[in-house]
Amino acid sequence: MNAGIQSSSSVKSLTGFAPISWQRALWLALAAVVCFHLAYTPAQSGVLALLMVGYVAGLVQLARLRTTRQSFYAGLLVGLVCFGPQLECFWRIFGPGAIALWMVLALWIAVFVALAHRALVRFGVKRAVWLIPFLWTGLEYFRSELYYLRFSWLNAGFAFNDFMILPSGLLGSYGIGLVVVAYASLFLVGKLKRLVVIGIAVAAVGGLLFMPSLGPKQRLNLHLAGVQLEFSTPDQIKQSLDKLVTTRTNIDLIVLPEYTLDGPPSDELKQWCREHQKFLIVGGKDPASGNNFYDTAFVINTNGEVVFKQAKAVPIQFFKDGRPATEQKLWDSPWGRIGICICYDLSYAHVTDELVRQGAQMLIVPTMDVIDWGRHQHELHARVAPVRAAEYGIPIFRVASSGISQGVSKSGWVQASAPFPGEGEMIFFGVNLSPQRRGSLPLDRYLAPVCVGVTGWFVLLLVVERLRRKSIPTPPTKV
Repeated sequence: MNAGIQSSSSVKSLTGFAPISWQRALWLALAAVVCFHLAYTPAQSGVLALLMVGYVAGLVQLARLRTTRQSFYAGLLVGLVCFGPQLECFWRIFGPGAIALWMVLALWIAVFVALAHRALVRFGVKRAVWLIPFLWTGLEYFRSELYYLRFSWLNAGFAFNDFMILPSGLLGSYGIGLVVVAYASLFLVGKLKRLVVIGIAVAAVGGLLFMPSLGPKQRLNLHLAGVQLEFSTPDQIKQSLDKLVTTRTNIDLIVLPEYTLDGPPSDELKQWCREHQKFLIVGGKDPASGNNFYDTAFVINTNGEVVFKQAKAVPIQFFKDGRPATEQKLWDSPWGRIGICICYDLSYAHVTDELVRQGAQMLIVPTMDVIDWGRHQHELHARVAPVRAAEYGIPIFRVASSGISQGVSKSGWVQASAPFPGEGEMIFFGVNLSPQRRGSLPLDRYLAPVCVGVTGWFVLLLVVERLRRKSIPTPPTKV
């Protein structure tokens, strides 16, 4: 008993924290899971997103378990219980294979908790709290943007899709995650716990009182419309377009979802654009060599000509989604420079960043979200557009096959939407594009790669130290 107490005391003297028991760890894990799911409540008011601090604080506290292995498995358990229910659509799509994908996502949380534990042991609490936010952001950016199974949904930043109160160009989704983790890490410093709780309360009240208003109405120079269509016949497409132009007569540009067509635009569709003098963006397939194709958005002008096309930059893994685009360009439309990204491309910052670098004034996103994937999948996907719009300071018009379609202002506010399920539902949205208003990249796009480097450095440091310890010969045992 005395040896156990002495061991605990010696660990605390070396690291600055006393290891927690498994009983306390279970309560912390439960609190983290509850905070995560509340932060991702579909009908949230926005303020619930602040519970992400509680989720990350729970993970950081789990790093105080006695060993790295215990911390790893605790993080793995929390990750599974968080990601599994939120991504139940994986089971609908992949069946039992979903378990492997849930495990892969949970693995990143486990690695974070394990590395946070090693940071506490290696540097002590006061120095580790500076490193832990960099570890989180490095891992989050790497798993979202850089490796084959990249997946950005359920990041800390996307919980704030209704609470993006920071100016564009300041903090993006990864920067918000870094701030959340930095704040949550302060719980490790006992004297600051009260300050952390007070700060969360102030942020919640401030967010409610000082959320930006929609601002004065602007003169709109581009009126957009879209129709939600999924696996429709050519006759159904034409009927929907006819209904659209009779419902609203001032439409400049119509957008139809990804994979509306099973090939390039037909002559009949081009003729429709010519007769009605409408621009049309429609998702289809552009043939490629080897009996393959590019998942493409085609732009048809009022003369019935395809004047621009953009293929999907990152086809979805495990799907027959065509070849990746060979290049990304902007459409120099009559109203301004418009970036087109297809469906899941919007979830990848490196894809949308390139369009913004080229001077995009807005993004248009033809999307296919199959109705069989379920409501919650559509709700999770709908979190992306408001965050991207607020990050870059440009409007986004996203038309999904079975919902949820969105017209998002440059401040990240959803001003128009079409519901799920919504076959044939229409959405209308207006924007004011001018050459002086272009998107800008948030600062975290430069900071996140640095965080990846810091994380890589720390992992390398741990590996080198472990190899050195193994190379030291064990002194002979005295008889």
